[in-house]
Amino acid sequence: MSRSCYPVILLGLLLTGFSPKHERAGPRTGYRDWKVYCGGPDRIRYSALAQINRDNVRQLQAAWTFDTGDAFEGSEMQCNPIIVDGVLYATTPKLRVIALDAARGSLRWSFDPNEGRKVFSKARNRGLTYWEHGKDKRIYFAARHYLYSLDARTGEPVTHFGKSGRVDLREGLGREPATLTISATTPGVVYKNLLILGSIVSESLPAAPGDIRAYDLRTGRLRWTFHTIPHPGELGYETWPKDAWKYIGGANNWAGMSLDEKRGLVFVPTGSAAFDFYGANRAGDNLFANSLIALKADTGKRVWHFQAVRHDVWDRDFPAPPNLVAVKRGGRLVDAVAQITKSGHVYVFERETGTALFQIEYRRVPPSEVDGEVLAETQPVPLLPPPFARQVFNEDMVTKRTVQAHDDVLQRLRTLRNGGQFTPPSREGTVIFPGFDGGGEWGGAAFDPETSLLYVNSNEMAWVLRLVERPPAKARPSGQGLYLQYCASCHREDRRGTPPEFPSLIGIGEKYTASEVSRIAVEGGGRMSGFAHLKGEAVRAIADYLTTGKDTEISGEAAAPSPIDLKYSIDGYNKFLDPDGYPAVEPPWGTLNAINLDTGEIVWKIPFGEFPELVEKGMGNTGSENYGGPVVTAGGVLFIGATNHDKKFHAFDKSTGELLWETVLPAAGNATPATYEIGGRQFVVIAAGGGKSGAHSGGSYVAFALP
Repeated sequence: MSRSCYPVILLGLLLTGFSPKHERAGPRTGYRDWKVYCGGPDRIRYSALAQINRDNVRQLQAAWTFDTGDAFEGSEMQCNPIIVDGVLYATTPKLRVIALDAARGSLRWSFDPNEGRKVFSKARNRGLTYWEHGKDKRIYFAARHYLYSLDARTGEPVTHFGKSGRVDLREGLGREPATLTISATTPGVVYKNLLILGSIVSESLPAAPGDIRAYDLRTGRLRWTFHTIPHPGELGYETWPKDAWKYIGGANNWAGMSLDEKRGLVFVPTGSAAFDFYGANRAGDNLFANSLIALKADTGKRVWHFQAVRHDVWDRDFPAPPNLVAVKRGGRLVDAVAQITKSGHVYVFERETGTALFQIEYRRVPPSEVDGEVLAETQPVPLLPPPFARQVFNEDMVTKRTVQAHDDVLQRLRTLRNGGQFTPPSREGTVIFPGFDGGGEWGGAAFDPETSLLYVNSNEMAWVLRLVERPPAKARPSGQGLYLQYCASCHREDRRGTPPEFPSLIGIGEKYTASEVSRIAVEGGGRMSGFAHLKGEAVRAIADYLTTGKDTEISGEAAAPSPIDLKYSIDGYNKFLDPDGYPAVEPPWGTLNAINLDTGEIVWKIPFGEFPELVEKGMGNTGSENYGGPVVTAGGVLFIGATNHDKKFHAFDKSTGELLWETVLPAAGNATPATYEIGGRQFVVIAAGGGKSGAHSGGSYVAFALP
């Protein structure tokens, strides 16, 4: 693709006129409620409330706790609640929507989209959307393939929205709806009378396309669509094979988006195209996958875009909504958009034109040695800010936790390809660092308009990407053959999985019936997207194979060769761990970072998270994996849960990173907190759902306030 298609790839503005001081004028308006996911459509996770401040935060105590009663083994709760007129709206581990009295934590109503069906596989939801017009007050959220509209006062479906209160997200994508698996885990944005929404789809093929869609808030009617896999005649079509729009999926906005209401611009970050790790059937740069796209909110027309990874085979999705910020350039404030990445970088662009505000360098990267794969020759890297996560796992970084752990990891590291960012996937195994999850995570970043500091928590976990040949299709398909074709890339050919994200399926018949396994296979759960395209006989054959070991042949011949039939898959989602299950790298294993977006400097960085059992042995302050984002306040405090293993909720001094207060939650707070005020009292609330990395699962919301 010619550089003329990349208008944002400019040298950037000269880094002159920066103020060395952090303090500056405060936010211009608002920021005192939490009616919108992440605090507002700009997604900066900032609150102007200051009753709780760095001087008194140590006095915080639990004001109320609400147990949803929905926790089960392996369940999670990632919801950032919204608070409107004294009512807190949130979701449970089973995707019930609940409305609570935000001052007392008592239940007002509950809506269950499961329609009485047993819930046994985890589902994810990161928040809800609120809209009102006069007396019409509604909550919008997605469960499975439905987008629901609920009466905010009663929790009842608004029957004139879509069909009986819901819209089928499988419709309108140009493919047979019954064959598609699609949902939305992150709220969209509201612009005038539109709900603009992304989606979560399968990461393997077949997969739904990642169209960005706008729905009429009143009726559910589809108003506009932006094709992230361009159709003939659309910009970027030439960066794909000519018929890719018919069979490739992904390039979807699963992470959420941000809205500049004044300019009428919506900023949409996208993920990789499916299949994530081998792209022989999608030759080209694959625009608009792995892109930040600025669209006109009223029409969906593209204004500008930036593609961070060309022809992605590393699962380098943009993981979180961008932050709409104001930064100093040449002595004046410039409205900008800041986007964190899984690789640990931050891109910053002028909001209207997409001009890069820090220089971006295009670097030559190595080609693939795997047959059929053609990678891009160059990839972009921002020169500032410096990455907030380490970029290369070298031998000096091998864990020294024990001599045995060090020697084991070093021996394995020397067998792998390990050249840092953009080292191609390989048959022998390639180190991905930061790993598939990031680096920057779905929890996103918080921005302080008083200081221009961006706060982002990060993981320092290496993963191993290894390509394996798919077994050849049999003349007559069978349960085992279909398992190897569709399931083995996550659960392995031997069915042992890569726990805890992709559990072992050995003995699954002792836990689930064949019909329950069939339902999971069709609908999906957790990180697994469903296989709605498979017919009933095929699904039953897979379920029988898993629950009884019986390899049943199904009627009909093997399907004719298809563009979605790839030669290679992967051998699972494998974290690079030492023999005892701890990260293979030297600590810190997780960090919390403050980055000055005026200057591009990292102001402070601290290890974030601990393993209680290692603390008991004298090994503290290691950092740990962490999922869920921060909230920053005018009171000088940064609130964040996120840490997987210690179950702590923390308050840090936003200027220095000093820990001011912490408490232990019922389960890990793998969610972004919210802060709000009722009757002159400030609260901070977080979902305590746990369930990550094999941790205990919970189902509580806990709110804190001063005595």
